[in-house]
Amino acid sequence: MFSCRSLRNRNDVFDKVPNVKIDAVIFDFGGVFTASPLPSCEDLGSELGAAPGQIVEIMFGPPAEDSDHPWHCLERGEITLEQARDEILHLGHEICGLEVDIYQFFEKMPRDAGLRYELVDRVADLKKKGYPTALLTNNIREFSDGWRGLLPVDDLFDLVVDSSHEGIRKPDPKIFRITLERLGGLTPECTVFLDDFPANIEAASSLGMQTVHVGNDLSLAIAELDELLSL
Repeated sequence: MFSCRSLRNRNDVFDKVPNVKIDAVIFDFGGVFTASPLPSCEDLGSELGAAPGQIVEIMFGPPAEDSDHPWHCLERGEITLEQARDEILHLGHEICGLEVDIYQFFEKMPRDAGLRYELVDRVADLKKKGYPTALLTNNIREFSDGWRGLLPVDDLFDLVVDSSHEGIRKPDPKIFRITLERLGGLTPECTVFLDDFPANIEAASSLGMQTVHVGNDLSLAIAELDELLSL
C-alpha cells in the first residue's frame, strides 16, 4: 500500500489512486448535506414562465467558472446579499424580462434545507474512527449562522473553509490547496472530496484528490466513500 509521504513528490495525477490510505475526508455543504437547491430554482422558473435551466443560469451564473457573476461575487464575500439580489434582478430583466428574485427562491427551499441526516451520522462515525474531516463550502456571509445551525459543525469537522471568508470559491484550485494545507499539508491523493457540482469534482480531481460525486441517491455516494476508505 502506498503512503501519503511516498506520493508527495509525484507529478502524475489520478482520478482514483489504488491502494492508498485515505488520511482525511473533505465535504461540500449545500447539495451534499442538504437537498440540491436546483429543483427549487426550477420551480420558481416554472412560475415565472422561464425556459428550463434559464433561472438557474441567471441566478447562479456559469457553474464551471469562478466569474464576475453577482452570485460568485457574493460567495467570495465581495458584495452583500442585498447587492447580489439587485444585480440578479437586473440580469433577469435584461436577459429575459423576468423578475428573478433570489428571496423568492429562498422561500421555496425546505425549512431545514432538506438536511440529509444519514450523511450527518456517517460523518460522526468517521470522527469516531479517527478520520480528520473538513467542510469546504461556497457560501454567503449573511447565511453563516443559519447554515451552521443546521448541524453540529464543530463536532463533525476539524476544519471549515468558507469561500465568503477566504475571498476564493470553488472551482478555483487555490481553495482546495488552502484546505489541504490547513489539514496539515496533506497530499491530495490521500484525501477524498465529496461535492454535488461536476465542475468542483473536476477541479479536485485535477489536483489528484480522490472524489465522490453526490447525486440524488445519497446511498450511492456513501457506498463509494466507504469503498475508498476500505482500501
